[in-house]
Amino acid sequence: MAPAPVPESILKKRKRDEDWAAKKAAAAAEAKQKGKAQRKEIFKRAEAYVKEYRAQELDRIRLKREAKAKSGFYVEPEAKLVFVIRIRGVNDIDPKTKKILQLLRLRQINMGVFLKVNKATMNMLQRVEPYVAYGYPNLKTVKELIYKRGFGKVNKQRIPLTDNSVIEQVLGDKDIICVEDLVHEIFTVGPNFKQANNFLWPFKLSSPKGGIDKKRLHYIEGGQKRLHYIEGGQAGNRQEYINNLVRAMN
Repeated sequence: MAPAPVPESILKKRKRDEDWAAKKAAAAAEAKQKGKAQRKEIFKRAEAYVKEYRAQELDRIRLKREAKAKSGFYVEPEAKLVFVIRIRGVNDIDPKTKKILQLLRLRQINMGVFLKVNKATMNMLQRVEPYVAYGYPNLKTVKELIYKRGFGKVNKQRIPLTDNSVIEQVLGDKDIICVEDLVHEIFTVGPNFKQANNFLWPFKLSSPKGGIDKKRLHYIEGGQKRLHYIEGGQAGNRQEYINNLVRAMN
């Protein structure tokens, strides 16, 4: 007895499933090959960045020693990057200050953002100084913030930076394909700093906990937020000491 003929619709479905399976296998093989090549490229870039950071640090040490040997002073180069943390809420805030804080993406207390140092930025920071603490972050601070608290903006959604593909999806056309590229672009204030910084979601920090110096204890007690940092308060420019505050809040 001859076998029953297979309906044409089933034959088409089988053919379609086979085509899909073949395409999926080809795409997986291509992705695997691409991932392998990309990991090598990321490793090479990370090594190059480490060498660059070490060379900069050794150069700074050399210049300091030369200045000391000549009984002079070494003046640090002007900072290019500033990190700003909002330390006060919305009570008694005027509309213009509120608008500037919104432009800086500091909509909530304990939020922090990176900014490029220029005249416009510093003028805005001076205007909102009673509501923010800011200073010049070092490489360790930038790395810790991005690795520990980093979230990216993908299609207006807050996505954790758990995979380099998240970064490549948005910033790949800027040749920023991994976290180390992102850290380097932010820390050195590179040519694509604006796009990289806009990709980063504002950092949500924790309130500083106990075991910190007396100056920072005022932050918890709440009595000295209005005073400038140099007056024993919290607000304003704390220069390199911003790194200590970020460590306490990260």
